[in-house]
Amino acid sequence: MSEVDSFAELLAAMVQPAALLELLVLAACLGLAWGLTARLRPRDADPGLWFGRRGYDGVLFPMLALALALLAKLALRSHLPVAVFQLAVPVLASLALIRVSVRVLQAAFPASQLVRTLERSLSWAVWIGAVLWMTGLLPVVLSEAESISWKIGGSPVSLRSLIEGGLSAVAVMLLMLWLSSTLESRMLRASSVNLSVRKIAANATRAVLLTIGLLVALSAAGIPLGALSVLGGAVGVGIGLGLQKLAANYVSGFVILAERSLRIGDVVKVDNFEGRITDISTRYTVIRASNGRESIVPNEMMITQRVENCSFADPHVALNGLVQVAYGTDLDSLIPRLVEAMVALPRVLSDPAPAVQLSNFGADGLELTLIFWIADMENGTGNVRSSVNLAVLKVLNAAGVQIPFPQRVVHALPAPASDARDAVSKPAGIEGAGPA
Repeated sequence: MSEVDSFAELLAAMVQPAALLELLVLAACLGLAWGLTARLRPRDADPGLWFGRRGYDGVLFPMLALALALLAKLALRSHLPVAVFQLAVPVLASLALIRVSVRVLQAAFPASQLVRTLERSLSWAVWIGAVLWMTGLLPVVLSEAESISWKIGGSPVSLRSLIEGGLSAVAVMLLMLWLSSTLESRMLRASSVNLSVRKIAANATRAVLLTIGLLVALSAAGIPLGALSVLGGAVGVGIGLGLQKLAANYVSGFVILAERSLRIGDVVKVDNFEGRITDISTRYTVIRASNGRESIVPNEMMITQRVENCSFADPHVALNGLVQVAYGTDLDSLIPRLVEAMVALPRVLSDPAPAVQLSNFGADGLELTLIFWIADMENGTGNVRSSVNLAVLKVLNAAGVQIPFPQRVVHALPAPASDARDAVSKPAGIEGAGPA
């Protein structure tokens, strides 16, 4: 009954005149925390975990509000009985804990749908704990959980120890996730190092930190690490039987990043799909085509199959075009003008220089092959082909050179002599005449 009585006294103190002063001080604390957050929030960069997208949904605002509320509670305790702050501090602490958990999960797994479910579960657990704390029922619940126990492997385990171990494990994993996401973002921003090296370093750092966090979390939850030997054997059998493809993709991802045979930004062709590599994760590689379509290719396929890399050793790529001119065209004067027109285009390289070759004597004209080089295939080839064709067309029009149409020669055979005599002997108007 003492917990219920203390909560009733707290509610009674909330309606006293001194509570109004506490509300004003609490509002001042919240306003000051909001002002400091808005002042410190960067304007031209990604706010990240501390500030969130709108300032108040980050970690800094509830942390500042909680710190200011604790200071105000200590300052007012010697002058008047605090009631509002006794409820506000647990609420702000719960809000800060929820914000830290949510922002860490979003930073670690930005594209995961499971994060939403984890966010709601953590929010409910934190708010339930805060309500039990404010009402004074938390010690009662913990004592009841302590009385519920059973034996696991010959050792007594209580419900309270499992709950506390689970909370400790969650805290350790959140800390490791935050640390790994922070280090990963800093590594990827280091422009002085090759992007593939940064990517493999970030993936390896995350794997090591999560492994350490998992071991520490299991130890905090009261699970002996010696029991992991049996679990490790079971996991090894599972990988050998059912997860071999997944394990092969992960190993292939590290191999690709380590040997740098494929890099982010390379233009490749895999399984009749051509595009630019936009991301190499530990399990798959993302290839984006020039038309916007994206292909998610398992890393094992990138190693075991033939991959055409257009920019592995040299980013220069040769493209071809074809045009026909009429027979009798002065090619000695036309070819230099075509080369000059292609060199003048922005994306066409001057070294290696473009070339024009007489490739075939066609049925309708002379076939000229246009050869030119580009160094930015990731920007597409259709646009540069169009620019080259337009430039060639202007040169042909200015020089008066005709692009020949298909030509056919028709020979009229003479009519047989008997048909000619019959046509001459028949009077006009008789053929096809009927009875009157």
